[in-house]
Amino acid sequence: MKKRTLLCLSLFFLLTLLFTLFPLYSQKKASVSSLPEKYRKWLEEEVVYIITPLEREVFLQLTSDRERDLYIEAFWKHRDPNPSTPENEFKTEHYRRINYANHFFRESPKPGWMTDRGRMYIILGEPNDIQRYSGKSAIYPCEVWFYQGKTDLGLPPAFHLVFFQQGGIGEYRLYSPSKDGPQALMTSYEGDPIDYQAAYEQLREIEPELANVSISLIPGEESPTMGRPSLSSDILVQRVESTPQRLAEDKYAQKFLQYKDIVEVEYTANYIDCDALVKIIEGEAAVPFVHLAVEPARLSVEQLDSNKYFTQLKVNVSVTTMDGQMVYQFDRSVNVNLDQNQLAAASRQPFNLHELFPLVPGRYRVSVLIKNDVSKEFTSWEREIIVPEASGPHLSPLLLGYRLVRQEGPINNLKPFRLGPVQVYAQPGRVFSPADTLYLGFKVYSLEATPKEKISFRYSLLREGQEVWSNVKQATEYPDWPVVIEATPLASLPPAHYQVKVSLLIEEKEVSHAEEEFDLSHQAAIPRPWVHARVLPPASDPVYDFIIGSQLVNLGRLEAAESHLRRAHLSRPDSADFSMSLAQLYSRKGEFSSVIDLLAPFMNPEKPPRYEMMFLLATAYQKEGQAERALQVIDQAITHYGVNINILNLAGECHLQLGQRVEALQAFQKSLELVPDQPEVRRLVELLKEKK
Repeated sequence: MKKRTLLCLSLFFLLTLLFTLFPLYSQKKASVSSLPEKYRKWLEEEVVYIITPLEREVFLQLTSDRERDLYIEAFWKHRDPNPSTPENEFKTEHYRRINYANHFFRESPKPGWMTDRGRMYIILGEPNDIQRYSGKSAIYPCEVWFYQGKTDLGLPPAFHLVFFQQGGIGEYRLYSPSKDGPQALMTSYEGDPIDYQAAYEQLREIEPELANVSISLIPGEESPTMGRPSLSSDILVQRVESTPQRLAEDKYAQKFLQYKDIVEVEYTANYIDCDALVKIIEGEAAVPFVHLAVEPARLSVEQLDSNKYFTQLKVNVSVTTMDGQMVYQFDRSVNVNLDQNQLAAASRQPFNLHELFPLVPGRYRVSVLIKNDVSKEFTSWEREIIVPEASGPHLSPLLLGYRLVRQEGPINNLKPFRLGPVQVYAQPGRVFSPADTLYLGFKVYSLEATPKEKISFRYSLLREGQEVWSNVKQATEYPDWPVVIEATPLASLPPAHYQVKVSLLIEEKEVSHAEEEFDLSHQAAIPRPWVHARVLPPASDPVYDFIIGSQLVNLGRLEAAESHLRRAHLSRPDSADFSMSLAQLYSRKGEFSSVIDLLAPFMNPEKPPRYEMMFLLATAYQKEGQAERALQVIDQAITHYGVNINILNLAGECHLQLGQRVEALQAFQKSLELVPDQPEVRRLVELLKEKK
């Protein structure tokens, strides 16, 4: 039996991303009362103290019980402290706390989980100690709970919680030193109700330990000699109550809502976080390329035998305009094969997936979806980007690398984050150690007519807005021009957040600049990723004209698209993809004779082209008045691909064009049998029946 090994390839540094929330608030939200009973109970009782506002908001927008069940599964998975074990220890402990609260803290008419003691017990668990004060004539029944060792929750090393029966009756209430004061704990206090000092002194004579806690819930905090207690205890209680929400990573909830109708059911509950880095750098012929690195929080692999581990990642990258129109997308599969030694090394490093693709200038939204076919986990990343038009002398965006590799000899491919002959290894987090050398890489454009002797660069490092280092170097010092690589050792800098700025100077006057940020860590070494990079053909390959032309078509820029698609077709006239794209453009322009010239050579009875090509060719013949040829293509398409309403309706149009009313009626009637709701086709059928 295959054994699955979970590699937790840690995500060491999170890049703060602004995720668009408009899908969250554009969907209709159900009321809690309209939920089926078990889901209402889950939301309002079982997780009421630990669910975040975002998680609750998403849950109320789900529309089916299946979605709710998957969401609840995801809710608990993202709180599981040890995903590699069958048991979810957090979930088990949470329900144990609820049962305990309901059993021991029930105070009629409230169930235990609704009481103050129940709420705090569910949030914090068992106290280290409980001191009970009951049966005393001078003070009301109360309990003092003591906690320590909760610093991982962002709480003080030690603190108390006090619960008391106000007036000696009813449920135990959570005590506040500032709002209630020591006087609320005593049965016979007759002094000034706002004189906390006098009340404290009286309580200290009765119960000294309780008196100290009544002034402050935090041990060691200095008690005031005058006036009211400080607000630190109230702040502590507020922080305790917000602990589950503060510690929860709820980004998965937004992703669940965003992708529940896109990814397969088995993936929806298994979102994992990721970090990413994106740079837009012009290639040859001023074609911009998007360089993208994605670092999933972990990578799960499957053990195939004693020394073989495997997983397959399915990657989808899509680019849309800001109003959602698709501009470009591609899918690919990435196979990861590891032996035992590679697995051991990989478990100590993050995993980076590098992508590269050309993109015409404009403002877009880029989305990346990565699905792990083995573990059924998925991650996604979205970002708004601007691909600028090339104009005048300027710098590319800056790459901050932790390592360089120089390629010797001719370069016959394109790779992400490679500048000329230099491969720059850059990590999404942009974090460095004092032992690192910062490799600053960029390209310079539109300076062919300017002598290099007149060009220089000014480098600046800023910390908290103040310049801490600067240097000026001449363009003549860089052998890979127009690629510039500047190496800066970091050992002399203190750990901090830095901004690096590069200014392009012509005759000492700034004409362009670029900026980037990085963190210098206290760590002696930063674990660097192992990388799977997409490799593309050289810049001279006609595929880039094909891609750019297709993007321009999708943007409605047909004239600009035509020149690119024509060049691609002329370079590779036997390419069905290139010919089809150009033919589709001519079809949109109404140039159907050109469509026929492009697609007719692909008609081979022994090896027919794909259906879309045959349908477009048949349509072009019909538009050009060659109905008989169109019907020949239609017959071949039906023989190989079967019938659908589009091909049947086109056949009907061709028969009408030839005056073959009976055959046209048969084609249209067959189409209506497949899809009855076609008003225009039904109208044609009625007309043909009348003329019989």
